[in-house]
This record gives sequence, structure tokens and C-alpha cells, in this order.
Amino acid sequence: MDLIRILFAILLPPLGVFLQVGIGLQFWINILLTLLGYIPGIVHAVWVIATVGPKEPLHA
Repeated sequence: MDLIRILFAILLPPLGVFLQVGIGLQFWINILLTLLGYIPGIVHAVWVIATVGPKEPLHA
């Protein structure tokens, strides 16, 4: 699954971060970095996917 997230991170960095951690601080930081430059957005997205665990599923 991480491979798919990394592919999304290369194509559309905020989507890769969203799939990993959801909408949170890292997501908004990634959007800002992607707007400032595509490469910083990719680097941040891959770093988040590699270091941060996936978001916890919601329990009903």
C-alpha cells in the first residue's frame, strides 16, 4: 500500500499525504509546499509516508 501512496505522492503530493494521515497539519503543510514548488511538495509527501504511521480507522 505504501507503494501506491508514494506513486500518488509523486503525481499529486497532497493526495499521498491525505491517504497517509488524513486532513491535518501535515496535509496543509504539504499543500503550501506544493504551491510554492512542486519538488518540495513531493519530498515532504514521501517523507510523511515513510516516517508517519497511517491514520487510525474510525471505530463505530
